[in-house]
Amino acid sequence: MSLLQVKNVSKQFGGLTANQDVSFTVEKAQIVGLIGPNGAGKTTMFNCVAGFFAPTAGNILLNGRNIAGLPPEACAR
Repeated sequence: MSLLQVKNVSKQFGGLTANQDVSFTVEKAQIVGLIGPNGAGKTTMFNCVAGFFAPTAGNILLNGRNIAGLPPEACAR
């Protein structure tokens, strides 16, 4: 089982799409970086994974548990 799975995650703010249909997997002990130009949605994706933003669509699984939309303190447990 993967440590973190981001599946088809999208995040919109009104009419602005910050992330659209993003998927990636992080295995235990793997180091991953998000790279891209300014305004590409890196911080928005991080905030969705960390629980600061709820994704508009998709799932974020931490150790197999869907954490999409949960507050940061619930994800830290």
